[in-house]
Amino acid sequence: MSDFSMNDTIAIGCDHGGFELKNEILKHLQERGIKYKDFGVLENRSVDYPEIAVKVANAVVEGTCKLGILICGTGIGMSLAANKIKGIRAAACSETFSAKFTRLHNDSNILCLGGRVIGPAVACEMVDLFINTDFEGGRHQRRVDMIKALEE
Repeated sequence: MSDFSMNDTIAIGCDHGGFELKNEILKHLQERGIKYKDFGVLENRSVDYPEIAVKVANAVVEGTCKLGILICGTGIGMSLAANKIKGIRAAACSETFSAKFTRLHNDSNILCLGGRVIGPAVACEMVDLFINTDFEGGRHQRRVDMIKALEE
C-alpha cells in the first residue's frame, strides 16, 4: 500500500525535449484522478531545463507536492539540476525496475524521464510504479541518511 493518496499532488515539468511525453503523462494522471501541478513548459518551445527543475524540486521540498516528475530529452539533465536542491533525491530512469526500486531503496522523490528515449506506455507504467511504491526503510534508511548528510 502506497503512502501516496489521491489527495496528494504530483509536481511535473519538462523542457522542449520532454514536452510530448509530459502531455501523455498528464493524460495518464488525469485518467487516474491523480492531482498534479504543471510547472511547464506549457508550449513546445526551447527552455533551459534547470529553471523547470528548480520549480518542481522546490514544490517537493516545500511539501506543496508529494513527489515530482521531470522530463527532458534523456532525463539526465533534469536529474543533475534537481539534485542540486537540498532534500531532493532525483533519479533518471529508463525502465520500470529502476523506477520502482529508486522509491523502494533510495526514497527518491523525483522521477526523471527521457522524452527521446522512453515511449509513453513505458513512461506511464514507470510513473505508476514510482507513485505506488513506498520507501522500504530498514537497512536502506541508513544509506539515505548518509546521502542526506552529504548535503550538510
